[in-house]
Amino acid sequence: MSQVRHLLEGKGSEIFSIAPDAPVLEAIKHMAEHRIGALLVMRGNELVGVVSERDYARKVILQGRSSAQTAVSDIMHVQPLTVGPDTDVFDCMRLCTDSRVRHLPVVDGGNIVGVISIGDLVKAVIDAQADQIEHLQRYITS
Repeated sequence: MSQVRHLLEGKGSEIFSIAPDAPVLEAIKHMAEHRIGALLVMRGNELVGVVSERDYARKVILQGRSSAQTAVSDIMHVQPLTVGPDTDVFDCMRLCTDSRVRHLPVVDGGNIVGVISIGDLVKAVIDAQADQIEHLQRYITS
């Protein structure tokens, strides 16, 4: 199975982030603009959290808080799980499933090099299974 580095090679390693003191409204606008479900929360070059649409729904909307008045740091996941470029895709799937997270920052040598989502992982597994099925069909018919 492929590794995280292969996913990043295919999807790119563009990173979208926001400061912890930014208002949640700004984070939601940023996510909508880039059609993504989460942002890394960065203080300079330091990863301090991850904020997602799910955080917004559960910690702002359902609690009747103001998107413009609530800071990202008030709703973000602190100490997010991270993976390295050499991490196996199945290990990432297991980590997402067991930890109930949908986004994993990718860290290499202390630097953020990308983000993978559960959607990226599912696509990689489906592609690998399709390749395996094709290989097996060729083997059987030869």
